[in-house]
Amino acid sequence: MHPQFGPPSSKCVRDCKRIRSDLESPVMRKTRQREAILAVLSGERRPLTPTEIVGLADQAVPGINLATVYRNLKLLAETGQVISVECFGQTARYEVAGLDHHHHFLCEDCDRLFDLPGCVEDFESIAPRGFEVRRHHVQLAGRCDECAAG
Repeated sequence: MHPQFGPPSSKCVRDCKRIRSDLESPVMRKTRQREAILAVLSGERRPLTPTEIVGLADQAVPGINLATVYRNLKLLAETGQVISVECFGQTARYEVAGLDHHHHFLCEDCDRLFDLPGCVEDFESIAPRGFEVRRHHVQLAGRCDECAAG
């Protein structure tokens, strides 16, 4: 967990309960691997690569491997429980679905991707005259606080 963000919010806890309930549905069998993957994604509260997920989920499920994580991420994405986040053409990362609208910041030094809280609201003012903004996607890149501190 990144020290800047602290413990999981009540929304994060509610999301975990909803996800566990979905895992118990007849459509998707509940497994230790899926629970560990979802717990990692909920706990970190930032998009993670499959390799990062393996490293963190291995504490709960020793021996979990990359193929298992990819297979479960595919299933969890198909059932709408996680989403793929692509940033600056890098390897896809994953986060829990259903989060409030947000954008991402990529640290170019440590290669971690962070959620940015909130959103700039006034995109109409920067769009060309007569254009109607229907959606947007913002990605920032630079150095995170830990890397900037040296």
